[in-house]
Amino acid sequence: MHKTHLLLTVALTWLMLTGQVFGDTVTSDAHDAPALAVPIDYYRLDNGLRVVLARNTSVPTVTVATYYHIGFRLEPKNRTGFAHLFEHLMFQETTHLKKGDADQLISGNGGASNGSTRFDYTNYYEVVPSHVLEPVLWIEAERMRGLAVSPASLQNQKDVVKNEVRVNVLNRPYGGFPWLSLPQVANQNWFNAHNFYGDLSDIDAATFADAQTFYDTYYVPANAVLVVAGDFDPSATRAMIAQQFSAIANRPEPTRPDISEPTQQTERVVQQTDPNAPRPALAWGYHAPARNSADWYAFVLLDSLLLGGQEGRLWQRLVKERGYADSIDGGLNSLGNEFNYEGPTLWSAYLIHDANASNKAITRDFDTVIAEIQKNPVTPQELNRARTRIRSSLYDLVGSSTRFGLVDLLACLALFDNNPDHINHIEESFSSVTPRDVMRVAKQYLTANNRTELILSAGRPAAGATP
Repeated sequence: MHKTHLLLTVALTWLMLTGQVFGDTVTSDAHDAPALAVPIDYYRLDNGLRVVLARNTSVPTVTVATYYHIGFRLEPKNRTGFAHLFEHLMFQETTHLKKGDADQLISGNGGASNGSTRFDYTNYYEVVPSHVLEPVLWIEAERMRGLAVSPASLQNQKDVVKNEVRVNVLNRPYGGFPWLSLPQVANQNWFNAHNFYGDLSDIDAATFADAQTFYDTYYVPANAVLVVAGDFDPSATRAMIAQQFSAIANRPEPTRPDISEPTQQTERVVQQTDPNAPRPALAWGYHAPARNSADWYAFVLLDSLLLGGQEGRLWQRLVKERGYADSIDGGLNSLGNEFNYEGPTLWSAYLIHDANASNKAITRDFDTVIAEIQKNPVTPQELNRARTRIRSSLYDLVGSSTRFGLVDLLACLALFDNNPDHINHIEESFSSVTPRDVMRVAKQYLTANNRTELILSAGRPAAGATP
């Protein structure tokens, strides 16, 4: 998994062709485009459920999502992988839905649905024609008020998840590199450093009582946000939401564990072997500034300068000039993007490199790039290009016909900050960042003492490779 900066090329093309973002005119130059103006209706029900409505009638569909404030790092100790396991369970039966009924209703009307588990949330979402909104709201309310998992369903999904771990991580080259392996060696707090996908023994040990307790604790209205974006009637939608969700019991919002990460004092160098990997790999992880802080906005721009695709300074040095690898990836938040996480995170950069290139040589060139940006302020032109990339990605996000990115950002801003309207003010915070700010955060955070280097050896060397 790697950073995309939210860039969805197809949607960006659509934006430029239609010139419309929630009623605003968009020019081909991101600098000349007006500020985002996403219409937000944000409120809470008496049971604590947050609701975000964002109406746009450009495409006759509606996207519905429920985000629960429970993710990989928030799961209980000795129950690694439980947040992900529960994502699977939520697609099973409810009081009034048999297994498969929800999928049949959605797909039968030309829609699509899915879910995912991330560091700080688990989500469930649907994209359907506008006239199917009410049945979809009923499905999401059913999951929240009446999950009816049986012991047989639990065992079935435990087997599914264990097989997923084997297929996606244990038996796949670079399966956990670096999104799963780097946090475990770079962090000290168990909540940030455990095996997020789940140890097979912990998954096996999960009981039916554990599942019921997990549901009663985390899948409560006060721990969730419902987002509806797209072509809908505002007053009718409010009435539907009240009818479906208001009667769900008001249960306490769960107590959050302490996920703060102690300051790293010395550099860590960790060596691992991937038995399935044909080529070696390298990853560097640095503890990043707190999300939404002034340093964070400067750091997001720094990230774009270093890892902004083929224009990025690291790509230019390590890929284009040195030829160590075909690409270099990374960024803030290895399981998403710079906006959709809450707690401590790593800024990472990683590459799968030629077997004949030494780790020391690659790291030396990597450090040279970092040192250059620490010693000399970037030019205003280069910083403006980084701002343009971020702004383009935000407009792209808002303009996507599926609205996945828009819903995700609104949900996270509501769930983590209680402020989904911040989507219309994000650009202001980036616009105030100066070249000196970028240089300052590079000096402060991209230091050896704040770094973990993960050296991955190839357990299955490619034919002809030099040992």
